[in-house]
Order: sequence, then C-alpha cells, then structure tokens
Amino acid sequence: MYKIVKRFFDILLSGVAIIMLSPLLVPVMIILKCSGEHDIFYGQDRIGYKNRHFKILKFATMLRDSPNMAGGLHTTHGDPRVLPFGRFLRKTKMNELPQLFNIFLGDMSIVGPRPLVDKTFAPYSDEVKANIYNVKPGLTGIGSVVFRDEETLLSDCAKKGMDIDEAYAKIVSPYKGALEMWYQRHIGLWTDFMLIFLTAWVIVFPDSQLTFKVFKDLPKRNPASI
Repeated sequence: MYKIVKRFFDILLSGVAIIMLSPLLVPVMIILKCSGEHDIFYGQDRIGYKNRHFKILKFATMLRDSPNMAGGLHTTHGDPRVLPFGRFLRKTKMNELPQLFNIFLGDMSIVGPRPLVDKTFAPYSDEVKANIYNVKPGLTGIGSVVFRDEETLLSDCAKKGMDIDEAYAKIVSPYKGALEMWYQRHIGLWTDFMLIFLTAWVIVFPDSQLTFKVFKDLPKRNPASI
C-alpha cells in the first residue's frame, strides 16, 4: 500500500510542481541557452531502482568536459568548472528541478536515496549496495539533507592535501551509507513528508541541526571527520 500511495503522490506533486514552476523553469532555460556553453540540460547515467541504470536530468551548471577535468565526478566549493549562472542554480538547488520529469515518468521518487554514478556507488559496503535501491532513488532524502554541504566538505579535504576520491570513499561514503540504511528501516509516509520539509528547512537555515532533533535515532556522526 505504501508504494501505491507514494507513487500517487509522486505523480501528483511532480505534475503540479512542473506546472506551477513553469514560469521559473522557462526563464532559467533561456538564460542557460544564452550563456555558458549554451547547454540547457545535462543527462547522466545513474544507478536507480534495483540497481538498474537510468538517465537523470539536470540543468547544465558546469563545463561540458568537466568529468575529464581535475576533480572528476566530485564537485568542490568554488569549483572553477562551475559556470557563473550554474553557481546560483547549485546554491539554490534549482539545478535539480528537471528531475521532476524523472519523477513524473517513474524513474525516481520525490524522497529516496540519491541516484549515484558507478564511481561514487563503488565505495559503499556490500550490504548498502544490495539494499539502498530497494526503493526508487529520490530528488531528496536523508543523505541529501545531512550532506547538504558535501561540496564544502570535499573542498576542505582538498585544501588539507587529501585526494577527493579518497575523501569521498573514507569520509562521506561510510556515513552516507549508514544514513541510507537508516532510511530503509524507517520507510513510511511520515518519514518522507518530514524529509521534504527538512529539505526546504536546511536550504533556508543551512546550519540548523533540526534534522537530528526530528530523527533522534540517526546514526552518530564522527565530529572529527564530518
């Protein structure tokens, strides 16, 4: 029943959001077409439901050849590959809005683990890999809310001389995996609706610890590394 109700809300909310946000989406598309490298959308293969790949859709915010440049698939705070208008889109998370179409078509859900590329999926433990996508990947989720400042974290690691891939594998991946396993154990409409609320909350109040007050049994963080 949960899956049926969740799919109903995914279709309803994504459809309404696409219609209501059209006055915002259209100007963004025009600006992207007239600036940067004139790309509007960026499509990338991601891991989805039951570990099957699908094409995720985002607004183009970085140089076209970014994956082959320094930094690879990881983006750091102040990354020079990010285009000027792209910085605004990424800061406000508006670059993720085209995924509303992924949700409407059924590749994604509003709430769930973020869909990863193979390289960032690889550091997860076998247990996480086997279970994380037993639900559809989401536009937002517990990992997205807690790691809202992931770019800054990776940037700080780089400044300390740590390889970004190594920092992701040793610092980000283990804790994010634990968070996603927590979500698997707490799946429900209340959890999903609270994560939608918290996503908006941390955008407005990025330093807030409300997430840990709402979900008091979240896996403990290591203050020394996160």
